[in-house]
Amino acid sequence: MLKTTVLNTAHRALGARMVDFGGWEMPLHYGSQIEEHHAVRRDCGMFDVSHMCAVEALGPDVKTFLLRLIANDIGKLKTPGKALYSTLLNEAGGVVDDLIVYYLSDTHYRLVINAGSTDKDLAWMAERLCEWRLDVCLIPLRTGPTAVAMIAVQGPHAKARVWEVLPEVRPATEKPGPFFAVEVGPLCIATTGYTGEEGFELTVPAAQAEDIWNALLAAGVKPCGLGARDTLRLEAGMNLYGQDMDESVSPLDAGLAWTVDLASERDFVGKAALLEKGRQRQFLGLKLLTQGVLRAHQKVVTAQGEGDITSGSFSPTLGCSIAFARLPLGVAIGDRVKVEIRGKRLDAEVTRPLFVRHGKALI
Repeated sequence: MLKTTVLNTAHRALGARMVDFGGWEMPLHYGSQIEEHHAVRRDCGMFDVSHMCAVEALGPDVKTFLLRLIANDIGKLKTPGKALYSTLLNEAGGVVDDLIVYYLSDTHYRLVINAGSTDKDLAWMAERLCEWRLDVCLIPLRTGPTAVAMIAVQGPHAKARVWEVLPEVRPATEKPGPFFAVEVGPLCIATTGYTGEEGFELTVPAAQAEDIWNALLAAGVKPCGLGARDTLRLEAGMNLYGQDMDESVSPLDAGLAWTVDLASERDFVGKAALLEKGRQRQFLGLKLLTQGVLRAHQKVVTAQGEGDITSGSFSPTLGCSIAFARLPLGVAIGDRVKVEIRGKRLDAEVTRPLFVRHGKALI
């Protein structure tokens, strides 16, 4: 039996094509993935991301816990509401999951973890708490009176549409910069996203989610599914857990070195392994120079050896096929390589793994 979000009925009423996504029944698209993609780049779209799990981390030892647990330095978070992106690592330096950490106070943080990794992550964190004997309480906001839903509203007109529907949040949300969250009554509004566009991620009481979704729909916000979400995040250079990294992959080899604090004396799970192994592969972008579609697991042939594509698709914004790839050290941006597609070796150009931001092409 697939799990469903509180917006499942709303998706079906809109004629969404529903699919299994990590054990959750989620909308793939509502008719046209391409139209949904362009809506986010040019106007405004919204996504049900309630399958993600928000977890309250509370207690006198929570900061100590997260400093030992998270690869990035949560000690940098000083202002309530400020957030950072990072990874949970195993002892071998592989990525258990990627997540966002919001600082609310020295005894209160909020974590947002991936849907398909939720049970694994919570069990893994519970083991560390037991091992380290720290006073921390982890509360998933999934069921009961604390249950929440999450709606991501993204695009150049996203903020204006949210303010139209929820005028009470405007005073508190006009000034915060990227990666910041504010609480207005029972609502939490964060300036985070997964598309490379402006917008908000709304965390709302589950009982209010459908009313807010329908109000945004009436205000002209286009509902968007997983298909558009994937092409948008690929264009924006954002990794997907399970494809671009997993427990066998170091963040240094997944283009996530910027999320890892190796410079300070602070120790964290996986740090010793990262220092010992270092970076062994490069995480770069590819642009296909001929017709065809780049896909995960395709082989890449370079002058320095073979690599492989981790994520790939047709880019609606650029009108060509793009991909992320793990490639040998020594491959440089601008190099020409070959990608094996259906028995043929097609030409591709190596690029930065960041293709589009705020509707503008970067390659």
